[in-house]
Amino acid sequence: MNEIETPALILDAAKVHRNCRRMRERLAAYGVGLRPHVKTAKNVEVARLALGAPVGQITVSTLREAEYFIAHGFTDILYAVGMVPGKLEHVARLARGGVRLGVIVDSVEAAGAVAASAAGHPESAIHALIEIDSDGHRAGIRPGDPRLVEVARALGPTLGGVMTHAGDSYNCDSTDGIRRVAAREREAVVACAGELRALGLAASIVSVGSTPTATFSDSFEGVTEVRVGVYVFQDLVMAGLGVCAVDDIAVSVLGSVIGHQREKNWLITDAGWMALSRDRGTARQAVDQGYGLVCDAAGRPIGDLIVADANQEHGIIARRDGGAMDFDRFAIGSQVRILPNHACATAAQHDHYEVFEGDKRVARWTRVNGW
Repeated sequence: MNEIETPALILDAAKVHRNCRRMRERLAAYGVGLRPHVKTAKNVEVARLALGAPVGQITVSTLREAEYFIAHGFTDILYAVGMVPGKLEHVARLARGGVRLGVIVDSVEAAGAVAASAAGHPESAIHALIEIDSDGHRAGIRPGDPRLVEVARALGPTLGGVMTHAGDSYNCDSTDGIRRVAAREREAVVACAGELRALGLAASIVSVGSTPTATFSDSFEGVTEVRVGVYVFQDLVMAGLGVCAVDDIAVSVLGSVIGHQREKNWLITDAGWMALSRDRGTARQAVDQGYGLVCDAAGRPIGDLIVADANQEHGIIARRDGGAMDFDRFAIGSQVRILPNHACATAAQHDHYEVFEGDKRVARWTRVNGW
């Protein structure tokens, strides 16, 4: 790692393999489909590890991601951000030549625009899922809301089914709490799909997804696919939820010690929030990891060291309790690795991964960023 200019994004290939295999095996045991959310890695090599195959069905968060994965041979893609009319020409261009592209809506206005676009571009394979609000976390239509049927009818033949994201699972303080959110997630979409089918409306796709609920759900009955993303890397928020162990976290930021502030018991590194992101997701959890947990160059946590504060290009490392720092251990120029609160946000600060197997750098994998 001494050959790598810092800050840099490090990927532990063995941990990615392990995380991906666990999720594939778990969902296969329930007989439910996996549609990985590639927004975490934004990289084709990681997507293939998630699928265990060269191509397959995926979820994206930007149309730029869709373009990138289509160029790599992927033809079954769900764009899981609420659709607006201004993007539909772009969607229609992508959904040609055998590409099946799904979009999501939760309003009659958006549904009508999707239906009109599909009618105007019969050569494009576009379908739509209605977003269901299963936990009050974000967007979607609540079960029992009459707008569900109105939106479904407005979509006409483009209606493909229903989907939800149990974002409230990130706010749980126990695995039992996550299981309750998972049950609510499943029940909401299954009920909504049943309501549509009872009226003769299409609802062949019943899609759920979050890494916590996918990890702890007791049932996927009635669900056709599970969308999960951050599990490929895991992060400190997931560790704080009990979804993974700290040792499962596959991505980290390599930084160099650039200064000592002895009177403050601080180390200064060149990995600030531009390298780590501003995400402070663990601040709501029992253990606040600051801007990241500090490890040695081999990826082993160093006592209770965290990135306690961060400026644009400077990270401030301190002990969690503010105690004395062993400055002799951290010479100027020495390296540390910092585990992220939120792997998606931290990875988004970089344009590539330095991929390691053990202590050997084996590859550089590029990311597709932007929209």
